[in-house]
Amino acid sequence: MKKAFFYISLFLIIILGVDSCKKKYVPPTKKEMLTSTTWKLDKVVAGILDITTSVPACVKDNIFTFVSNGTGTVNEGAIPCTPPAAPTFNWSFQNNETELNFSTTLIPGGSSTFTIVTLSQSSLVLAQQVTIPPSPLPVAATFTFIH
Repeated sequence: MKKAFFYISLFLIIILGVDSCKKKYVPPTKKEMLTSTTWKLDKVVAGILDITTSVPACVKDNIFTFVSNGTGTVNEGAIPCTPPAAPTFNWSFQNNETELNFSTTLIPGGSSTFTIVTLSQSSLVLAQQVTIPPSPLPVAATFTFIH
C-alpha cells in the first residue's frame, strides 16, 4: 500500500512539474505585428471596385518598414515614382490602437490617418476617405498590405 501511494504521489508530482513548465501563449501586440516585418501593397478597393490594376507600378513595389520607436521608411523598389515617396515617416497608433497616423500623406488624395480594419501577422488592411480624380467627391478606400 505504501509503494502504491509513493508511486501515485511521484506520478502526480511529475505531471504537475511538466505542466508548470509549459509556456503560456501570449499573442503579439499590434505594435509587434506591425513592426515584425516589411509590408507591400497588395490590393486597393475604392467603394466596391477593385482598383489595384489602376495603381501605378511605382507605388505597388514600394516596401514599408515600421520601426518600434515610431519611425518608418519607404523603399521605392525597382520602379521609383516621380516625385519619389517620402523616404522616412513617423507613425503612431491613435484612438485605442484603432487608427494609424503618419507624419506625411502616403496616399495622394488621402489624409495622414487611416482606420485599421485588420492587423494580423500576415495582413494589414487600412481604410480612409480618398478623393480620386476626376471625381471631386471622396470615396471609402481600403488598402491591403502583405509581407
